[in-house]
Amino acid sequence: MFSSIHAFWWQKGHILSLVLWPFSRLYGAIAGRRMRRARGACVQVPVLCVGNFTVGGTGKTPVAEALARAAIGAGRKPGFVLRGYGAKVTTPRLVDPKRHTHADVGDEALMLARTAPVAVSPARVDAARLLESEGVDFIIMDDGLQSGRLRPDFALAVVDAKRGFGNGLCLPAGPLRAPLAAQFPKTDVILVNGEGARAGEVESLARHARVPVERLSQKPADEDVERLSGRRVLAYAGIGDPDKFFDTLEGLGAVVVERVRLADHAPITPALACNLMAQAAAGELLPVTTAKDMARLSGARDGNLAALRAMSAVLEITAVFEDEAMADCLVSAAADAFRKRSGAPS
Repeated sequence: MFSSIHAFWWQKGHILSLVLWPFSRLYGAIAGRRMRRARGACVQVPVLCVGNFTVGGTGKTPVAEALARAAIGAGRKPGFVLRGYGAKVTTPRLVDPKRHTHADVGDEALMLARTAPVAVSPARVDAARLLESEGVDFIIMDDGLQSGRLRPDFALAVVDAKRGFGNGLCLPAGPLRAPLAAQFPKTDVILVNGEGARAGEVESLARHARVPVERLSQKPADEDVERLSGRRVLAYAGIGDPDKFFDTLEGLGAVVVERVRLADHAPITPALACNLMAQAAAGELLPVTTAKDMARLSGARDGNLAALRAMSAVLEITAVFEDEAMADCLVSAAADAFRKRSGAPS
């Protein structure tokens, strides 16, 4: 069972999906029309979109990081564009990890800033132009596949192999952000993340839509495996699918005694931090969390938040492509598409 409060999204024929189906049809019609009509603004550097078809976590942030590293390896200066989900952002803003907190720019922005420059803005095109002015020559747009405000030169979607497309319905009856018939034409490659029962279904639908499919997995860092194997831990996570995090910990040999599920992007309050530390102390457990949750603790001035950050271990996750050259190929594909769009010589 998935941890989402909308667990019925991932089941076929659930009664709640049937009740909400009329609203789903309306939402899907509006979202699909918006996607089909979107033209989007262009910028003067390549834009590679890393999106997903559904709400909830699919593992796209580690993919975005891997693509940035590939772009750096190719001699480019990449940067990330985000909306700054959950943050107080009204105008374009460059992320400064030494000064900003998750309340200023969002947790994912702070995570990605470890790899490359990040700009956040409710209008992604403004964030992209801000990065351009800072000398960035390759933009990775984290999310935004359905938006259409900033036109990507190349777009990929990350799909979780266990969840797939869920029940195949749009919000609120299902997890889809728009009908698949509207999303497939906007997608150049689908990346299936991990192993799971829905992988075959995703690949079959993608082949029918003539969208190429590639495979990847997400692996913990070797040092984390050594540090956490055999340890009794209290695991806490506020991501799209906390159970995936808990299962990963168990897979590397940690003994997950306590599982604390938080809402995606939920701030960690001082009271919650105090409670987590008390639970860990009572059971002689090591608190372990995700990089995204740790970002929400960064810059904390409250003593309980700072103490929880200091005593918590972080499980770092890296995207590993089945085809070792895939990250380089995706960066090159975006650059090639940009050259065709701009009329620049090869």
